[in-house]
Amino acid sequence: MVSNSTAADEVFLDLGGLPVEESEKRPTCKRCARPMSVCLCPFLPSERIQVSTNVYIVQHPHEVVRVLRTVPILDMSLPENKVHVIRGRRFNRHALLDKITSDPNTLLLFPGPNAVDIETIPRDTGQSYNLILIDGTWPQARGIYSNNRFLQRTKQVKLSLNCVSEYVIRTQPTDTALSTLEAAAFALAILDNKPELTEILTRPLRALCDFQLEHGAVAHQSKEYLKKNGLYKKKIPNNQKKREEG
Repeated sequence: MVSNSTAADEVFLDLGGLPVEESEKRPTCKRCARPMSVCLCPFLPSERIQVSTNVYIVQHPHEVVRVLRTVPILDMSLPENKVHVIRGRRFNRHALLDKITSDPNTLLLFPGPNAVDIETIPRDTGQSYNLILIDGTWPQARGIYSNNRFLQRTKQVKLSLNCVSEYVIRTQPTDTALSTLEAAAFALAILDNKPELTEILTRPLRALCDFQLEHGAVAHQSKEYLKKNGLYKKKIPNNQKKREEG
């Protein structure tokens, strides 16, 4: 389910496919919307995975134009009534968001000083949860969080993991930062007590990255890794330097 904050942000949610350079468009898969030669369907679950958790993605509008997004993989892997994508930067009033953020069983997966380990959330009560994730670059995600009080009043949770993202075709800010799909996969595996969900949901992501690498893409290291090893070429703003040094 996709809900937009403004009509200008209404864009059909699909994978978009790889850039097409041929004079004639290549045959495209009707399910994943990718060229048949790099179709993700063999790597997606054969049937949508049943989960008790409801997933709400608050997505920055700029994510829609990105070709290699991860949220569509989640959308194709879970039941249609379990994934809700809400696009926008700032929400003055939004009926759905107001409703779910008022629910005590709603969790916001976002790091911060008030975030608790998601492993500590009770899971043996038979109660299902609403899980909110913010989709965008880290600066975009921080902006969405800062500009929307309904997110700040929602119970924050975090993942305490020591793993590296497999989304290697996009630069992550730190060595342990994860894509939206990976974060959702780990969180759902915990909240639904289904450890196998992590592997099932991230398998298409690995295939996506492998396809890109086979077609000339280069694996990315995190900004944290590049900075530590003197390989980061972009100038770091002074305010960012102070945050990192502090």
